[in-house]
This record gives sequence, structure tokens and C-alpha cells, in this order.
Amino acid sequence: MRTKLQKSSLAILVFIGFSFLVVSFGWRNLSSPMNLAQTGEWLEINQGASLSSVARELDDRNIIEFPSLFSIYARMRQEATRIQAGEYLIRPETTARELLEQLVNGQVYLHQITFVEGWTFSDVVTALQNNSAIDSNDFKSEMVMTDLGRPDLHPEGQFFPDTYSFPRNTKALEVLKQANTALNDRLQSSWANKTSESGLKNPYEALILASIIEKESKLASERKIISGVFHRRLELNMRLQADPTVIYGLGNEFEGDLNRENLTNDTPYNTYTRHGLPPTPISLVGQGSLSAAVDPEIGSALYFVATGNIDGSHYFSSTLEEHNKAVKRYLQIMEDAH
Repeated sequence: MRTKLQKSSLAILVFIGFSFLVVSFGWRNLSSPMNLAQTGEWLEINQGASLSSVARELDDRNIIEFPSLFSIYARMRQEATRIQAGEYLIRPETTARELLEQLVNGQVYLHQITFVEGWTFSDVVTALQNNSAIDSNDFKSEMVMTDLGRPDLHPEGQFFPDTYSFPRNTKALEVLKQANTALNDRLQSSWANKTSESGLKNPYEALILASIIEKESKLASERKIISGVFHRRLELNMRLQADPTVIYGLGNEFEGDLNRENLTNDTPYNTYTRHGLPPTPISLVGQGSLSAAVDPEIGSALYFVATGNIDGSHYFSSTLEEHNKAVKRYLQIMEDAH
């Protein structure tokens, strides 16, 4: 009787010991870095894919050694049916346990696109269409503002220049929603900080003026000075005479060099032939230009022209006579440079 009891106890101990070894081996395997390239591995999970199929793919690619163990672990945690579709970057040193957490939490790889200050809406559309991670198949640029709920607005200038992150196959309109929301937030915040020196009537006018400042200024230190010039010209009912608005109005007709014929070619955006602000913004606007538009620098300057210096600075004048001299100096510099 004792012998049978001893044998039974020994069998139980052997089973417990074996089970411990199995569990210990399984846990060590799940907690050790998988076989990954130094740059990581990409994993695409389609909608409705099962964990077992994912485990098989990982096994076929020699990323994990025991796909069944990976599947069992997921089922034990009741997470086998919770993995989310998407594109994943499995980074080096990732363990199977960490990978499961990544898949369950939907920590997909986020692609990026950057919209640049001074870009036109056409530039934005081109960037969206050229980004392979963005779904622009049914994107219609002429319907953007209608789809964003503002059919009354022109799309120019309605998107904040910044870098935006998104998962693969995000619709182009969804990216633009992010940029439009960012623009509106910053525009309203800037308008709330408008100083008494600004005679602008509403945020949209501020956006239009900011877009001109954006195109005119290369130096952050000059933005408020340029804003002051334009504010004073508006107050005195002087034409803005801003070259960038003329160029924008010419569109594809502009050949790269602004000439007298261009300046007299009347379009809604020609601020040499028309008074006041143009009808819409002419570019994407950064925060610096937005702030400058609503907070112009006090002064007497009514004119400015490039100095010809490599830094892109301008010479500011209070009188036409002084301005004409500055223009003459600039033209001489340009002539000498050639």
C-alpha cells in the first residue's frame, strides 16, 4: 500500500515538475525578444483576420518559433478575438507578449505628412495625392469645404501648416479635417488677442492679411512691421500693392518674373489695381503671420522693398521719395549680381 502511495506521489511530483518546466519554458519564450531585423518588421493585419492566421504568418516569416504557444497565451488572456486591423511596425527587441499588447491596443504605425507655410491649396492637394499612405481615390478637391461643412468658404488658407500623423489608408479628407481644425483654433485664439492697432473687421480678414504677410516675409522679425505697413495703407485707402497677391491671381499665367504687364492685369487678387484686401487668403498661414496680422507694429512706414541681402530683409520707407530711392538701390544690386 505504501509503495503504491509513494509511486502515486512521485507521479504527481513528476507531473508538477514537468508542468512547471513547460510553463517556465513558455513564459520565457513569450518574454524573450522575437527574431526581428535590426530595423524591425512590418505586419499588416486585414479586417477580420484571426489571431491564428497572424501567428502562422509570424511563424512563416521566422519571427516566432512556437505559433501555438502565442495563440494559447492570447486565448488564456481572452484577447485572441480583440486584435485590431492595421499596419504595425514591430520594433527590435519586442517580445511576443508585447506584440500581443500592441495588436490588442491597436498601436498601429502612424505615417506623417507636412504642410508648409506659404503653400497654396493646390500644393496641399498634390502632397495628399503623392502620399502613398493616404487614400485619395474618391477625393474631390472642389468639394472639400462642402464636405467640411463650410461650403461658403474658399479652401485657400483654411489649413494650418504643420506635420500630421495618421494610420495607413486614412482618407485625404480626414487629414484635412485635422489641419482645418488646427487652423480654426489658432485663428480664433489669435483674433481674441487682437490689439487696438488692428482695424480688421473679422477673423477672415485677419487670415487674408496673414497670408499676404506669410508670402512677403522671410524674417520673423519683420512680420509685425510688414503688418503695420499694410494696416496703415488700408486705413488711408491706399492700394496694398503686394506682389504675391498679383502672382496668385495670375495662376498658371505667371512665368516667374513679375513685369509691368502683370501689375496692370486686373484680377480680383491684383492689389495694384484694386483697393482693400483680396477676396480670399493666398496661402497657408503660420502662427507667426497670424499673430502679426492682428498685432501690427506702430510706425510710419508705408512702403517696403527687398534690400537684396541674402537674409531676405526689406527696407522700409515712410515717403514715396525715400521708397523710390530704395527701389533704385535694389535694382542696381540685382543688375550688378547678374
